[in-house]
Amino acid sequence: MVSNRTRKEETRQNMLLAASRGFRANGFAGIGVDGIARAANATSGAFYAHFGSKDGAFRAALELGLDEVIENIPLFQQDFGAGWIAAFIEYYMGRAHRDDLACGCAMTSLSPELARADDDTRDLYDRKMNRIAGLIAQGLPHMPEDTRLEKAWAFLGILIGGLTMARAMVNEESITAVSTAISKTAAELMEPAF
Repeated sequence: MVSNRTRKEETRQNMLLAASRGFRANGFAGIGVDGIARAANATSGAFYAHFGSKDGAFRAALELGLDEVIENIPLFQQDFGAGWIAAFIEYYMGRAHRDDLACGCAMTSLSPELARADDDTRDLYDRKMNRIAGLIAQGLPHMPEDTRLEKAWAFLGILIGGLTMARAMVNEESITAVSTAISKTAAELMEPAF
């Protein structure tokens, strides 16, 4: 028999995943509490019991999404060694990632929402993004130590901005041109300086 605690945790996890997918795909204003609860096969009452508000659910979804990036960067570095940057760029600007708004990167999908978020949510974003930039900088041993973090921030800005532009376009030729240019520029940025 499943305990009430286990059911409650399972319901919260289902709602968190539904909120994460909903906010990434539709933005903060594009999905409501009822839509998130319905996608999780839960009630609006259960939603409020777990998150307190739509803002609370957004903050939890943001944390989940940024934690995914924090977990995955070291995996790219481990799995691809010195080629991790090229592999990450290929994944990030690739069609599958570009086309999957609901499960795509929270950095691109949710960053535009943060300008209107409360201070606690923005503080969470700040801390997590600093962690992400730090992880990227750690993966740049071929660069002078005093430039690694600067390069990491520029790398993130290029990829997040580029993916945002590519996702906004409908013409396949334009999408390919943007994706190719962004990928090339991000790769060149990360090449060792001689």
